[in-house]
Parts: sequence; C-alpha cells; structure tokens
Amino acid sequence: MGRGRQKAKHTKLARELKSFSPTVDYAALERELTHDTDEESYVDRWSDMYEDEDEDDEPARV
Repeated sequence: MGRGRQKAKHTKLARELKSFSPTVDYAALERELTHDTDEESYVDRWSDMYEDEDEDDEPARV
C-alpha cells in the first residue's frame, strides 16, 4: 500500500512542476551575465602585492 501512495505523490509533484512557469527578469539576468568592456574598470588587487616577490623568484644562472 505504501508504494502506491508514494507514486501518487511523485506523479502529483511532477505534474505541478511541469505546469510551473516562474517569471524571469531578463534585464537583471543580462546585467548579471554581461561584463564591462572598459579595460580600466578591471583592477587586479593582487598584482601589487606579489610584484616584489616576482623579482626574487628568478632562477640562479650557472
């Protein structure tokens, strides 16, 4: 008896999900997925921190 009731619940849920259509804010989605083409807007905050270490990491020449 338990399996029939469980299957009925899954069938009911599947029908509800099939007919469910949420509203989508396409403008907000576009803003989130696009990025600025202005190169100056990107700032690498970590580049200044490791700038001095790069000079010391050069391999010794033999």
